[in-house]
Amino acid sequence: MPKPPAEDRAGEKPEGESGAEDRPGRVAGPEVGGGPGQVPGVGVEGRAGGGAVVEQRLHPVTPFRRAWAPVAVIIGWAFHDPDGAQRQLTRLDTSTLLIGLAVFVPAAALYGFLTWWFTHFAVTDSELRIRTGLLFRRTAHIRLERIQAIDVTRPLLARIAGVAKLKLDVIGTDKKDELAYLGEAHARALRAELLARAAGFAPETAHEVGEAPVRQLLRIPAGVLAVSLVLTGATWGALTAAIVVPSVLWFATESVWTVLATALPLLGAAGASSVGRFVTEYDWTVGDSPDGLRIDHGLLDRTHETVPPGRVQTVRVVEPLLWRRRGWVRVELDVAGSSNSVLMPVATREVAESVIARVLPGVSVPDAAALTRPPGRARWCVPLWWRGYRLAVSDTVFAARHGLLRRRLDLVPHAKVQSVRLSQGPWERHKGLADVHVDTGANKTVTARLRDGAEAAELLRAQAERSRTGRREARPDRWMA
Repeated sequence: MPKPPAEDRAGEKPEGESGAEDRPGRVAGPEVGGGPGQVPGVGVEGRAGGGAVVEQRLHPVTPFRRAWAPVAVIIGWAFHDPDGAQRQLTRLDTSTLLIGLAVFVPAAALYGFLTWWFTHFAVTDSELRIRTGLLFRRTAHIRLERIQAIDVTRPLLARIAGVAKLKLDVIGTDKKDELAYLGEAHARALRAELLARAAGFAPETAHEVGEAPVRQLLRIPAGVLAVSLVLTGATWGALTAAIVVPSVLWFATESVWTVLATALPLLGAAGASSVGRFVTEYDWTVGDSPDGLRIDHGLLDRTHETVPPGRVQTVRVVEPLLWRRRGWVRVELDVAGSSNSVLMPVATREVAESVIARVLPGVSVPDAAALTRPPGRARWCVPLWWRGYRLAVSDTVFAARHGLLRRRLDLVPHAKVQSVRLSQGPWERHKGLADVHVDTGANKTVTARLRDGAEAAELLRAQAERSRTGRREARPDRWMA
């Protein structure tokens, strides 16, 4: 059988290819088979120090999860072509349907078992190795020093079965590798060992270190979370659209199918912005530990995340209009190489600023008086909304605010700035204004809008110098450093 072409994801190549490094986080390398008398794919490999690394399999409950893949394909086809699926079902008699089920169910079970049987992982002195593939074998070599965070997730059914999933954030990769599923105790022990290795502990002592202690900083009561969602404009906007748009379509077309095709997605969006967020952000807890900020949340699916130290590129403080009387804010993050995006779904400004100080040591959130407004002639470029643009630059942070109804303050430490740009449209040039763009390591941009032209040119020069100085003085992006 010919070998398939190499995949785009770093570190995942067909078995037997050369060990070239594709991305900083993973290295593709040749497979090492087991010795005589061993089960194929569960070999014992030599360590550099003379020890042995035994490849392990996932939890035995995993085949039940993977057996749903063929079922999901059929369900997807049925939703994609419901008329065709209905015609096919009407042609089948009871005997044919029972025979089909008698063949399909064991086949799905066999598929789940084989994908579990041919999936192994091993921890060596320098890397975590994950081998997958039924026909075409793939191996991911994840260097331990490149691991930034390991999240533990426990969906509802997994919690019932007593298993958990590990998701790994690796420098230089966008998609997380995962080990699904492991026993809860095994998952937590493996997570602690991998983080200890990433922090620089010796392999022979890493498994003895255990999970780093955590000190709770914040816990959001369910009542506060519910009220915050009620006072969010997106919730009411989605509900209004779900009621008004189908009603207008009914009077215009009197077609039930048109109304349903429009109402169901709108109701789903309204549910996701209200009930869905409540279920996801329920019992939100933030704790401080030597390996970063720990975040636990979820009503049905429980998630245990870690905000890695030194990898936060931008902190975003969001202040909806209806939250201001209560002094509430929402804090979001841009983390390089990670999908973690929410630090606190709702908190008072004082608490939020204290937690931000843990995420960005030495950085303080500027107050309203420190934020300067663009010159008055900016109203000719953006009428009314120009008042929402503010800027503050301190010795440690570049802060830009946008919005009048829903304020958003972006904080970028100077050490995280990758590039600075100045742009002017034709009307901005006519009015002597310019925009200053600051690019971060998370592929995001923070913009100071409608600044005076001379101020923008000086800001461009000074920000480039502050970024160079900040990178020289920045703390290392290492665990527990």
